[in-house]
Amino acid sequence: QAQLIESGGGLVQAGGSLRLSCAGSGRTFRNYIMAWFRQAPGKERESVATINWSGGSTYADSVKGRFTISRDSAKITVYLQMNSLKPEDTAVYYCAAKLAYAGASYEYWGQGTQVTVSS
Repeated sequence: QAQLIESGGGLVQAGGSLRLSCAGSGRTFRNYIMAWFRQAPGKERESVATINWSGGSTYADSVKGRFTISRDSAKITVYLQMNSLKPEDTAVYYCAAKLAYAGASYEYWGQGTQVTVSS
């Protein structure tokens, strides 16, 4: 069975950095778009960053210039490097994957990893 498992979350001071990892198993996720989402308490889940098979990426305006998504296809792993963290970045971060065609939904989700940024 295909799975996504996140790791790397934790507690960090504002201005600090964390690197999240999402390890896939059960498939290569070729032709999939991989993404990071986050959800803070009382807030709706939002897309943070996406990356396609060839390495093209997108970012939410709130994290642009601070976060970087990358992908290691050989290891079936995606990363989210988070720099200059702010308290408002505090959330549960989820890795997700969807087929790279119009109308596809994110059918694979990890269980999430908590990121807490202190003031």
